[in-house]
Amino acid sequence: MTSDAVALPAAPPARFNFAVHIAALNAARGHRTAFIDDAGALSYAQLFDAVARFAGGLSALGLRPEERVLLLMHDCNDWPVAFLGCLHAGVVPVAVNTLLTADDYAYMLEHSRARSAIVSQGLVPVLADAMGRSAHSLQSLLVSPRGPAASVQTNASTEALPTHNLADWLPRQKPAPAADSGVDDMAFWLYSSGSTGRPKGTVHTHGNLYWTAALYAQPVLGLSEQDICFSAAKLFFAYGLGNGLSFPLTVGATVVLMAERPTPDAVFQRWTAHRPTVFFGAPTGYAGMLASPALPSRDAVALRLCSSAGEALPREIGERFTSRFGCEIIDGIGSTEMLHIFLSNRPGDVRYGTTGKPVQGFRVELRDDSGAVLDGPEQVGDLFIQGPSAALMYWADRARSRATFQGDWTRSGDKYFRDTEGYYVYAGRGDDMLKVSGQYVSPFEVESALMQHEAVLEAAVIGVDDENGLTRAKAFVVLKDAAQADDALSLALQSFVKGRLAPYKYPRQIAFVPELPKTATGKIQRFRLREAERSRS
Repeated sequence: MTSDAVALPAAPPARFNFAVHIAALNAARGHRTAFIDDAGALSYAQLFDAVARFAGGLSALGLRPEERVLLLMHDCNDWPVAFLGCLHAGVVPVAVNTLLTADDYAYMLEHSRARSAIVSQGLVPVLADAMGRSAHSLQSLLVSPRGPAASVQTNASTEALPTHNLADWLPRQKPAPAADSGVDDMAFWLYSSGSTGRPKGTVHTHGNLYWTAALYAQPVLGLSEQDICFSAAKLFFAYGLGNGLSFPLTVGATVVLMAERPTPDAVFQRWTAHRPTVFFGAPTGYAGMLASPALPSRDAVALRLCSSAGEALPREIGERFTSRFGCEIIDGIGSTEMLHIFLSNRPGDVRYGTTGKPVQGFRVELRDDSGAVLDGPEQVGDLFIQGPSAALMYWADRARSRATFQGDWTRSGDKYFRDTEGYYVYAGRGDDMLKVSGQYVSPFEVESALMQHEAVLEAAVIGVDDENGLTRAKAFVVLKDAAQADDALSLALQSFVKGRLAPYKYPRQIAFVPELPKTATGKIQRFRLREAERSRS
């Protein structure tokens, strides 16, 4: 199903390099600011000079097109230089999460066969540890001095490795001509969640970056060169890569980058100091900010629009935020496999509690367990997507590639239903759905009801078996004030949910917890709660 048809952007040419494309779009904007990090600003002219020099430096190091480079960096001005410099050279950056373990990085080094690594100085110790655990050897190391510092620890794997400080190395490199890349050539990798096994190396093309920007940045977000964009989601995350790089650079906007974790205080400091006009966050972040006593007033910020992804945005959070700032949050769903958002609310047409309608250029279908398409409203099914930004594959993983990339369609793993007005409503991940009294229950629906209670900050719901082996909902609740936790509040929360949902959906058990397990991108890890419950039984 698609939304009302409009003219779509022209397809990029067969020979297409995204870094060259971005440079051409901004040829007349050299004086404008492209990026602002914690250490200073980078103009568009400086950015593309550095990109060409970075590409020349990679060639001097012996790197060739299609060879991989591990990109392990905090968000700073060196990140887009390195990423676009790799694309300019035809080298493939493998952008990885900065919050993983040495074992994770050891696996990624071996799996990607990266020939070099670009790393923030504060992350050198964990990379050195990873190299010591890996059978794969790097040939060079580029270290960015920007961002949080750390004592640089070495081991036998790094001491003999040619290492260059980017601040000294880059100005000495000669600008290189761009690689003659194809629109469908492998451009970069992102590792998707490893919650169901080893992380999957998701392979994207030069054209995929073009399509997400062409179909979302201007048609949905309405971005222009007058905007200042700030994303709490980091650049290594598919959502953050669009928010903080491909989208704003497509229109000549300015981007604020932040190396530290996106705590409420850190976000508020950027909101008031740099006055971004568009902010990109996740539901857990919005919930934390609304609960913070340091929440700025409406007149202290310049927000015109906010975006949310990563998990479905609870209605109550969206409504409270808009009431506070007079600014809509447009909730959407994307994935590492599709690179960015394909189903979204739109400015002026925000229906809190839903994920909106398909983005132009994408088709979505809901399918039952047999694969049949569900055409009627209120029918929960598996969400499939068809669109031009789909990844090529999971590298060296035929079985999981076939399970996800099915012809023209990509299986999301999410459950959705469509309401009577055509808005799509999140029902949960396929593995998270509960069957209570013979009927499916969406954990997200129960969580959203709980979060409408004034005492609740966050909630996660899983299924547990009772003494008769029947599945019942159990809620794990984080309170705004932990001192309120008692049996009376537990009963009050159960009654609260009963008053808003069908009786069989209310949580039979409630556990008050100080925090919920989450991924580095803020997604609640319900499977960890299930594992903990099984270990106690």
